[in-house]
Amino acid sequence: MSDWLHNLPVPWMAAVVFGFTYLLAAVIFAAVAMLASEDRAKSFKSISPGMLPVLGIIFGLFVAFTAAQVWNDSDRANSAVSREASALRAAALLAAGLPSEQEARLRALLRQYVQEAAKVEWPLMARQAASLRTAPPALAEALQFVAAMTAQGAGQATAQREIVEALQTALDARRQRIIVSHAEVNSVKWWCLYLQAACALLVIGLVHCDNRLAGGVAMGLFATGVAASVLLIAAHDRPFTGQISVSPEPLLQIMPDGAAK
Repeated sequence: MSDWLHNLPVPWMAAVVFGFTYLLAAVIFAAVAMLASEDRAKSFKSISPGMLPVLGIIFGLFVAFTAAQVWNDSDRANSAVSREASALRAAALLAAGLPSEQEARLRALLRQYVQEAAKVEWPLMARQAASLRTAPPALAEALQFVAAMTAQGAGQATAQREIVEALQTALDARRQRIIVSHAEVNSVKWWCLYLQAACALLVIGLVHCDNRLAGGVAMGLFATGVAASVLLIAAHDRPFTGQISVSPEPLLQIMPDGAAK
């Protein structure tokens, strides 16, 4: 689905999705009404209404499978960001076991990383343009800085080892969120979803071709259900895009000093 649609506020996205779906239903209704002459109406009426439950179930399965992918991607995105924030918070707390100068340097690098993630990486992820080709400079420098320290005593050695593990966890979580940022419902699934909806709308129109009011009401109700399903999926389709998206707030909360700068 198009980038501009995903970036719309939810009310405008709803207007587009409902408008397109109602337009599709109206075109099918008008086509059936135009073709339903007396002879054709008899043929149309011979179509078994038993097809409607089958088509409806198939459409429901399409929606369920597509929604399952979307919810899974959203859960993965939230989990990756939470894991990254927890790892960075652990590194910041463990920095208290280092000499004051090294602690200040490590905290500064962590603040820099959080700022870069929120201001640079998040907009790139929203456009599905974030890449794993280069490591984040601040976090890579922090990892090298801690690994190169000369520990003074068992306490500092333990803190140094655990900080390195926390930074590696943060790097892995960052990789996961960037990978998830490229997830979306592909165009084939969207086309199949709407094709199945169009088939159901067409059968509703044919079965009720002799009663246009009943046919219009039935098609309008089904079109509303289709539009609501599509809106629900589209609003959550890309985890880091749109009004309903995963924000960098968990990262900013663990470094309030750096976030304010």
